[in-house]
Formats: sequence, structure tokens, C-alpha cells
Amino acid sequence: MLTMKKSGPVAGEEGHTKPNRQRLVPVLVAFAVGGFVAGLAWATPGQGITTTILSGPTELDAIHIKSMSDVNEVDLKTKGLSDVYVVQNVIVPGGNTGWHSHPGPSIISVVSGTATEYRSDDLDPVVYDAGTAFVDEGGDDAHIIVNQGSDNLVLIAFQILPTGAPRRIEVPAP
Repeated sequence: MLTMKKSGPVAGEEGHTKPNRQRLVPVLVAFAVGGFVAGLAWATPGQGITTTILSGPTELDAIHIKSMSDVNEVDLKTKGLSDVYVVQNVIVPGGNTGWHSHPGPSIISVVSGTATEYRSDDLDPVVYDAGTAFVDEGGDDAHIIVNQGSDNLVLIAFQILPTGAPRRIEVPAP
């Protein structure tokens, strides 16, 4: 049998009383605010960046594409369903993407400006000029892209991600 009481000791426990709501509310608020502030301290959001999703998520079924020419060979294979995105990032001089990772690969084209990439597994910078492209394999290795130039940096990324996965995962700086 369940007995409910509105005041006094909790049924069946001598000397144990219900928590005082006037004391409990400030404690809960303090924990919530503290958790939010701690999250801000660890998060590394981008600065001076504007992200526009041009397409996606668009569902892509499993594919296996092979292509060969005199100068290159492409072999692209996926299993299961994927979400495909095409994303434009514009980063002002001095801006950055913030430290982040992706759950799948991205092919990034540098449309204008100069991209300086730092990776969590190797903090030596790699510089990509306009008219070049680079690949982020995705997974656990995080990266940040910084605009250390004097012109806007414009990037177009093509991403293939697991269906339903977040497109971007914020991570703390290494």
C-alpha cells in the first residue's frame, strides 16, 4: 500500500523530512547555470563565420562509383543510407570555424582567400590557397580553419555523413 503525506516526515522513515522547496529551487538553478557556464568554457564556437547550408540533408543510398582517366582515378563507395550536404562557409579576416569534427568525410573547396587548417592530431598549420581543395576524413580528429589573410575566406564543403548524425560536433581546443 502506498501512503502519501503532504507534510511532516516521509511515511515509513522516522526523522526523514521532505526537501524544502524554497531551498531546493535555488540549488537546482545554480546547478543548471553552472553546467551551462562550464559548457561555454569547453565549447569553441566559430568567430566571424557565416555558414549557409546550400543543400541537405539529402538522402543518398549506398553507392560504388569507379572512374578512371589518364590523369586520375576515383573510387567512391558507401554502405547504407547517408545524408549529403553542400555547405558554404564565409570567414572574415581573423575569424575561424572553432574546433570541431564531423562524423563523416568532407571535401572542401577554397573559393577565395586562404585557409589555414590546424588538426588536433598535428598542430602544424597547413595552408590552402584559392583554387585548391582538401579533405577532412571526419571521425574523432578535430580541426579548426582560420582566416589569417586580409580578404574573406569562402569555402564550399561537400559532406557525406551517417543518416541522422549531427553535421558538426563542437569539441574543446586540444
